[in-house]
Amino acid sequence: MKLHQHIRSSASYRVRIALALKGLPYENGIVDLLKGDQFAPAYAALNPARLVPLLEDEGTCLTQSLAIIEYLEESHPQPPLLPAGAADRAWVRQLALSIACDIHPLNNLRVLRRLKDSAGFSEEDTQAWARHWIGEGFGALEATLASSARRGAFCFGDLPGLADICLVPQMVNARRVGLELSAYPTLLAIERSCMALPAFSATHPSQWQPAA
Repeated sequence: MKLHQHIRSSASYRVRIALALKGLPYENGIVDLLKGDQFAPAYAALNPARLVPLLEDEGTCLTQSLAIIEYLEESHPQPPLLPAGAADRAWVRQLALSIACDIHPLNNLRVLRRLKDSAGFSEEDTQAWARHWIGEGFGALEATLASSARRGAFCFGDLPGLADICLVPQMVNARRVGLELSAYPTLLAIERSCMALPAFSATHPSQWQPAA
């Protein structure tokens, strides 16, 4: 397997966590979004959307972090990242999608760049934009998780899974834009449980280094 990724990309971080939890080795393909590597013809041929991550595996090319993680779950089912019951699986997916589809797109790099380049936002304006939308999403997540009997040390029970894989990278983004996180004690507790595991801590953007 080869993972094309940007170190600070939260979507790439999700896939790194999933690969680490499943103990799967892979080759690194570094795509530096800040240098415009995503626009190189060779990469654009693989991924016309010019986004990261992209996973190559035995002739299969997959984009979109959640699709990649679901592929890993189906092709390498142990340890599982989703619970057994249909209702529980849907509940976990609901959490993951609320982060990946509702929160993350509003504060990713290309959106913030567009706000500055075309809408005249200052750096502080863009940071305030990101804080607002992450805060909106985190408020809903906090309420959902704080009141749920499904929650344990992690979003679902006492083993890490798909929802945690999405939550932790978004916490990194929240700190990057200066969001005050004390209003989300449940999210912080889950993050602490995750960061006690090497799959989350060793793949964190501040710690992770591609293999030589």
